[in-house]
Amino acid sequence: MTGPAALAGALARLKTWLVQDAFPLWSTAGADRLGGGYHDLLDLKGRPVPGPKRARVQARQAFVFAAAPALGWDGPWEAAMRHGLDYLEQRHRRPDGLYRASVVLPVDRPDDSVDVYDQAFVLFALAAAHRAGEADAQARAEALLGKLHPHPLAGFRELSGEALKANQNMHLFEAFMAWTQVGGGTVWRALADRQAELALTRLIGPETGALSEFFGPGWTPPEDPADRLVEPGHLFEWAWLLLRWSVVAGRAQDLRAALRLIETAERSGVHHVRGVAVNGLDGALAPADLGARLWPQTERLKASLLAAQITGDDGCWAAAENAAATVLRYLETPTPGLWRDRMDASGAFVDEPSPASSLYHIVLAIQELERVVGAA
Repeated sequence: MTGPAALAGALARLKTWLVQDAFPLWSTAGADRLGGGYHDLLDLKGRPVPGPKRARVQARQAFVFAAAPALGWDGPWEAAMRHGLDYLEQRHRRPDGLYRASVVLPVDRPDDSVDVYDQAFVLFALAAAHRAGEADAQARAEALLGKLHPHPLAGFRELSGEALKANQNMHLFEAFMAWTQVGGGTVWRALADRQAELALTRLIGPETGALSEFFGPGWTPPEDPADRLVEPGHLFEWAWLLLRWSVVAGRAQDLRAALRLIETAERSGVHHVRGVAVNGLDGALAPADLGARLWPQTERLKASLLAAQITGDDGCWAAAENAAATVLRYLETPTPGLWRDRMDASGAFVDEPSPASSLYHIVLAIQELERVVGAA
């Protein structure tokens, strides 16, 4: 049996874990009730690990709790969402309206550096808050958008210097798509279109069907192949976003590029003996890092699901089933509601704390799995 019916069991297990274990744990032990905001890490007994609080974690946790009621959690999702948003505003927002990278504890000293990546996740969280009824979320998002630096050719450059990074632009694409979905207005749709064109015309290599992480002026790929790092997880993540955009924009001709990203990632970036998407490839798409973090597995699941739904391809359904089973393996921990973040090259999980940042990836994968299985 293949297709949505074969995935129903995995969906049930994932939702039970999320609603009964993960949301309750991260809304209580994961929240700092004295200092505010969310802890970056919980150890495998569910205890906070001292360390900096990153803006991206506060934004991602705000998103996951905004998504919680639609996934079946009847806990205090609204208070949990605001707990992250309030900390962003009170401790991460700088006087110039940008959001600082982190707050260093226990002395509560701010790291005033800023990058596009964190701003993208603030925009993404504000879209979820807008959907949940936060009255000023759109005004805050539009104010932040005005602080970003568009590149004259395409995409956005970093907030300091001229660096051009694919990952930051991918998450801006995600945020712009989110605002388009919640009715933010035509400006967000135009921005999403611009990010899609960046990927299709400048980031994806026509020879390999892949894209690397860093680019030179004018969005030129690095001259030295050794600098052309390729992350299979990002190939899947870009593919999922581009597939969604192609459907919404009515651009069937661009589905092929997104499907090719998935084919490349499956062929070169999945260790099929272990059943995992690996961390990194070099510019020739040879293995560079055979470790396997959790998040590439969730991105493989999302991309495979949507590709299978669009094409009906049995190989895509099989990849989705494999990815769902793999994600469930990472969730087997001594304390329910946590996860293993890293698998080493031998296939053994690394014994280390669970990063809060991964819950966003897990929630999006479960949302997509529920949507696809439900649609069938």
